[in-house]
Amino acid sequence: LLALTAFICIETIMECSPCEGLYFFEFVSCSALVVTGALLLLFSLNLHTRIPQINWNLTDLVNTGLSTFFFFIASVVLAALNHKTGAEIAAVVFGFLAMAVYAVNTFLAVQKWRMSSRQQSSRQSSDYIRARTESREVVHRPEIQRLDA
Repeated sequence: LLALTAFICIETIMECSPCEGLYFFEFVSCSALVVTGALLLLFSLNLHTRIPQINWNLTDLVNTGLSTFFFFIASVVLAALNHKTGAEIAAVVFGFLAMAVYAVNTFLAVQKWRMSSRQQSSRQSSDYIRARTESREVVHRPEIQRLDA
């Protein structure tokens, strides 16, 4: 919602002299809104369970990390190059707020990713131990006779 609000604020600006900072902020806010919205839709409808080949925890971590970084850069650039109009100031404020929320989400995504990595590695090691134990067990089959008897 903060990315949407920042995007709306930046779109209400009618004229700008050096527009590069404004265009960059517009690109960052729109991109973050679209990608995060698509991921939110995937997670909300449980569509991510149909594609198990993708590590969704890592995907969420990358999205939130990049959004945090780019919102920080875009907000700093827009704060430095703005004309002190109300819409630009509001966009900068909402940009920093969106950056803070994405940073918290990045922290939570890192924790979730680490937890899933630990569970996956423990599952792999237990599968290895089970397979190794089963391969050492001798199955007595009467149809197979020893040759040296």
